[in-house]
Amino acid sequence: MKYKMIVLDLDDTLLRDDGTISPGNKQALMTAQEAGVKVVLASGRPTYAMRALADELHLERYGSFILSFNGAKIINWKTQEESFSSTLTPEMAHALHGMSLEEGVSALTYVGDDIITEEATKYTHVESEITGMKVVEVPSFAEAVQVPVVKVLMVAEPEKLVVVEEKLKAKMAGQLNVMRSKPFFLEFTEDGVNKGTSLNHLIQQLGIERSEVIAMGDGYNDVAMLEFAGLAVAMGNAPDEIKQIADYVTDTNMNDGVAKAVEHFVLKDLVPAT
Repeated sequence: MKYKMIVLDLDDTLLRDDGTISPGNKQALMTAQEAGVKVVLASGRPTYAMRALADELHLERYGSFILSFNGAKIINWKTQEESFSSTLTPEMAHALHGMSLEEGVSALTYVGDDIITEEATKYTHVESEITGMKVVEVPSFAEAVQVPVVKVLMVAEPEKLVVVEEKLKAKMAGQLNVMRSKPFFLEFTEDGVNKGTSLNHLIQQLGIERSEVIAMGDGYNDVAMLEFAGLAVAMGNAPDEIKQIADYVTDTNMNDGVAKAVEHFVLKDLVPAT
C-alpha cells in the first residue's frame, strides 16, 4: 500500500515531552513530504498554537494541512485558506459556562489570540503553556464572549471531569460533541465535529482514499481519526484502550515513534533499500 497522507496528533505523539519535534521525526516527515505525501497536523490546540510547528515542518512548501481545534478548522498551510470551519454560537458558549458553574468546574474559550475565563486555575495555565496564548480573566464570561467561538473547554481534576463528562455527554447528545483531550480537559465542539469527520472532509477535497491515510495518536480525542484512517498507529505511550483499537503500535513520543512508523510504512516504499 502506498500511503498518500500522514495525520499526526501533536502532544505526546509528534512532540516530545518538552514540546519539541525530534530531529528524527522531522527528517522522516520532510522526506515523506518531498516524495509527495501530505502531512496533516491534527490537534485540539487552537490554530495559533500550531503555527510554529507547521512552519518548522515547512507545510507551506508542500501544501500540507493543519486540523486545529480537534478538527473544527482545516487550513491549507500554503494558501492559508480555511477549507472547513465549525463554530458554536455565543449563546451556546454562555450555556456551557453556566453548566460549568453548576458542576463546580472552570470553563474557558478563545477570543482572538486570548484565552477567556472567569476563573483561572492551574489547568487554565497549562492550556496557556501549551498554546502560548495569554489568559485573560474576565468579570463576565457572557459579556466577554459576544462572537462565535470554535470550542469551549471545561477544566478540572481528572476524577472530577470523569463524572462531568458522563453527565454532559448524555445531556448534550445530538447537540454537541463532547470529548476529553487530556485527563483534565473536557472539550465541547459542534455536534459531529471531530478529527475523524474533519479528516473525511479533507480527503474528499483532495481525492485521497481512506485506505491511503495513516493516522497516529495517543489520546481519546484521537479515536475518531484512528478509526477512520486506513492504518491506525498508536504511540507506545498511549493508554491500553487506544492501543487496542490501533492496527500497529509504534515506539513512544520520546523515542522517535512517529519516525519509526513513517519509515516502516511510507519511506521503505519510496527509498530503494541499500
